[in-house]
Amino acid sequence: MTSVAIIDYGMSNLYSVQHALRVCAPQARIGLAHDQQSVRAADCLVFPGQGAATDCMQAIRLHGLDEPLREAVRNKPVLGICLGLQVLLERSEENGGTDCLGIIAGEVKHLATQAAASPGHKIPHLGWNHVHQRSSHPLWHDIPDQSHFYFAHSYYAEPQDKSLIVGSSNYPQEFPCALAQSALFAVQFHPERSGKQGLQLLHNFIHWRP
Repeated sequence: MTSVAIIDYGMSNLYSVQHALRVCAPQARIGLAHDQQSVRAADCLVFPGQGAATDCMQAIRLHGLDEPLREAVRNKPVLGICLGLQVLLERSEENGGTDCLGIIAGEVKHLATQAAASPGHKIPHLGWNHVHQRSSHPLWHDIPDQSHFYFAHSYYAEPQDKSLIVGSSNYPQEFPCALAQSALFAVQFHPERSGKQGLQLLHNFIHWRP
């Protein structure tokens, strides 16, 4: 039986993610992980997040989860969601500059640089938007290109290696919203709040064997 650990560092709506995963995989063992042992013991990890990058990184370090997370992405499937995508990069512009996990080379930038030229686009970016599948990936299985997913964010991830971008959206310019690197898949949108297509992505993740 597959064990799925949702990283719990005290800063996310974990129960909506947990409920969605249980719908997708009723036979899996799904629990919260707030210590190193739980993270290392799980077959796969879901790394959600909301709030500010600085607070997130402080909480991750306080719980001693930074090194186990770096280890995990080399050894098992990991799904990052929203802030759980952003802090995978080296640095965020948020809060005047925040050092992050450095698992993916690149920087997290404010959406204002994207939306400034279009008065109708407010920050934060809230609501449904289409996702263009830039390249094929097992987690896109049975999800049509240009499907709509739910977004709630003011920053976006810009990796140095553009080949890692497997999904993008527009607000109003194009920005990366899904990155893939080995056994790591991370998205800016919230699959747990994205209806049928979001549940399909979570289903694909739980059954993914990279």
